[in-house]
Amino acid sequence: MRIRVRRTGGFAGIERSAEVEVSAPEWEVLAASVLAEGDATGRVVPDGFAYEITVDGRTVRCADPHLTDAQRTLITRVLKEGA
Repeated sequence: MRIRVRRTGGFAGIERSAEVEVSAPEWEVLAASVLAEGDATGRVVPDGFAYEITVDGRTVRCADPHLTDAQRTLITRVLKEGA
């Protein structure tokens, strides 16, 4: 399973992205949960981050501060930093 996270926005407007190839069941469950939640951008706050999460070609969009626990966990694991 290939997972890509793209983060845009923020105070400096610097784009960051990372991609991982995983096969562990815990990653698969987490990714399936994020895909099932679908797009959830809500109202973007000034200087907040917006995310595109792509799992095997399917993309969902979400934004701070409206991230679900599954979205935040997946973003953190892929980008290897706090979301």
